[in-house]
Amino acid sequence: MISVVLNVYKRPHILEKQIQAIKNQSILIKTENIHVWYNKSDVAQYLPKDKDIKTYACNWNTKFWGRFTIPLLLRTPYIAMFDDDMYPQPNWFKNCMETIERPETNGILGGSGVILTKKSYAPYLKVGWNGKHFNETKRVDLVGHAWFYRQEWLKYMWYEKPFTWENGEDITFAYLAQKYGGINSFTPPHPEGDKSIWCTDYKFGQDVGSDANSSWRLGSHTQTRNKICVDYINKGWETVNKFK
Repeated sequence: MISVVLNVYKRPHILEKQIQAIKNQSILIKTENIHVWYNKSDVAQYLPKDKDIKTYACNWNTKFWGRFTIPLLLRTPYIAMFDDDMYPQPNWFKNCMETIERPETNGILGGSGVILTKKSYAPYLKVGWNGKHFNETKRVDLVGHAWFYRQEWLKYMWYEKPFTWENGEDITFAYLAQKYGGINSFTPPHPEGDKSIWCTDYKFGQDVGSDANSSWRLGSHTQTRNKICVDYINKGWETVNKFK
């Protein structure tokens, strides 16, 4: 029912911990439905211990985009994807399934949701594991860190050339899925009282996601994302807040 896509780049030591978290989900995931994209990595040194896991070796840096080609080949109804600083809690998939099967929240789900507050990327409001915590699902403009979506939707991500290949895969997916499929983005509940349904362990996400490999530390990160959002809004992206 669910295929999982993981990514190995500069944090290969995280892989086995992520795989174990996937296997510990309350919704059973078949091992052969776990896929690992090696983005310009030393594959031989960091192959999964479980040989039933499928691997994809890339000898050049596809940045944030390469991993989003794998789901085009998969046949399960649902796809779950994770950045390499996420450690999903046992009921994350259960949380996502309950959310996506409700008609009013049938959209691209993510563990970190962004609501744009101006005609740019920043400043923004974040909800989810690293933002405001809510007991209910929140409509957002884009999601990241952990994605959960219907496999048939990923095709929309490739309908147009992105504004830039340097960044913004999460923005582009949200924008094009809405433009061509009428699909909105949501962050499932991340309540303080039940962290078993969170997309990651909070301390793990904070510690790993703030290390020297974090893309947000790059000086051009926010500026590039600002330009992407301005371009897509000018092209008609229907954001939660309406901008002209």
